[in-house]
Amino acid sequence: MDILSLTALQLGKAIKERKVSVSDAVCAVIARAKEAEPKINSYVTLDEEGALRQAEEVQQLIDGGKLIGPLAGVPAAVKDNICIKGQLTTCSSRILSNFKPVYTAEAVLNLKKAGAVVIGKTNMDEFAMGSTTETSYYGPTRNPHNTAHVPGGSSGGSCAAVAAQECYYALGSDTGGSIRQPSSFCGVVGLKPTYGTVSRYGLVAYGSSLDQIGPVAKDVPDCAAILEAIASYDTKDSTSVKRGDYNFTKALTEDVKGLKIGIPRDYMGQGLDSEVEAAVREAGKVLEQKGAVVEEFDLSLVQYAIPAYYVIASAEASSNLERFDGVKYGYRTADYSGLHNMYKKTRSEGFGAEVKRRIMLGSFALSSGYYDAYYLKALRTKALIKQAFDRAFEKYDVILGPTAPFTAPELGKSLIDPMKMYLGDIYTVAINLAGLPGISVPVGKDSRGLPIGMQLIGDSFQEKTLLRTAYTYECATGKKYEAPAALGKEA
Repeated sequence: MDILSLTALQLGKAIKERKVSVSDAVCAVIARAKEAEPKINSYVTLDEEGALRQAEEVQQLIDGGKLIGPLAGVPAAVKDNICIKGQLTTCSSRILSNFKPVYTAEAVLNLKKAGAVVIGKTNMDEFAMGSTTETSYYGPTRNPHNTAHVPGGSSGGSCAAVAAQECYYALGSDTGGSIRQPSSFCGVVGLKPTYGTVSRYGLVAYGSSLDQIGPVAKDVPDCAAILEAIASYDTKDSTSVKRGDYNFTKALTEDVKGLKIGIPRDYMGQGLDSEVEAAVREAGKVLEQKGAVVEEFDLSLVQYAIPAYYVIASAEASSNLERFDGVKYGYRTADYSGLHNMYKKTRSEGFGAEVKRRIMLGSFALSSGYYDAYYLKALRTKALIKQAFDRAFEKYDVILGPTAPFTAPELGKSLIDPMKMYLGDIYTVAINLAGLPGISVPVGKDSRGLPIGMQLIGDSFQEKTLLRTAYTYECATGKKYEAPAALGKEA
């Protein structure tokens, strides 16, 4: 049995049936990671000793009948901005390069209750600021399908690790598309839940009104099971929402008859790669053949999503990142004279260029004389975007479109032109502004063999509709996760 090729649920079933031990699964992904990491660089921390210790503990609980969930014993990875007690949590930044939290994020605690074995922390854009995983202090992550290309970002390490079979699933965080876009680039499934569904306690904040933890996996059933495990109401998170039903796997039925699906004309126009458009339209036809009603419509306000998002996200980031000053934890400059000089030198040396750019943009937007002109206007635009989606969901159950306007760019090309990198988030940021759920599902590859992703967007708390739609597409096409044909291949 090639256990690396199994999905998380398939492995969980094999462990429960005693065909595979938890230690066997952990050893397999650790060996795979050691082989792939020199080329991919998915991990910041790979905790082999801790993972094997967890494997023994989890195996005992499974054998004793105390762990019976579908994910029990399955090795997972966690993005490096999600805290785990006593384990390095760096946000891929120099300023937190020595930081070990004294508590564990609620989402990780929920995973461990489900029997997950966390094998390491994945690489990311510094403080989740970027769309390529190239701004990391620990160097860029590379796309397993072609190492000359980026994996997307900011959860590029999580998505690349799943794609390269270095773990069975991973947690990422999504502020403006940071789960969905790299999932599209790496050919895996990534789900951003409705804001408030998964606790943000223990997630290092970038944009507090936008951030949401979510799963990255090989297929839709895995994503449903992981979301079911991590979603919960948490009194420690003031934005957490108490939901009546967390049984997301119940939605895995192959049935979209009568479902109304809208394709925004605004998403299918100028700037969209022709191969991406063709693959997404073909996916729409597949769902139509399964009984869904698919039609195009005008969403409106799409062109305002990027400027509104970057003003709001940068403003919140400038406030959230004030706490990193070298006083209580993290990096502190070695040579300074006086407190203010220490602050200045610590932050100058500790933060990378993209983080500094967004701090300055956010501080400017919040400054006296510009607050009304930029920040308040962005908040009003955010409200209008939410209203536009509300109107759309009065008519449609699901909105379908591309996850990104192009497939994975080559390494080094995006950072040359930050504006182009920002515009690459055109289809994903509005969902965070509106607090909606979205999922990216692989729908094929371009002529260079790079994956293409379709994004499905649902109304608030309608993850089940998204999962049902995505699952129907998977079943209809037989398009499941495909391991990279030749890991390390370059164009």
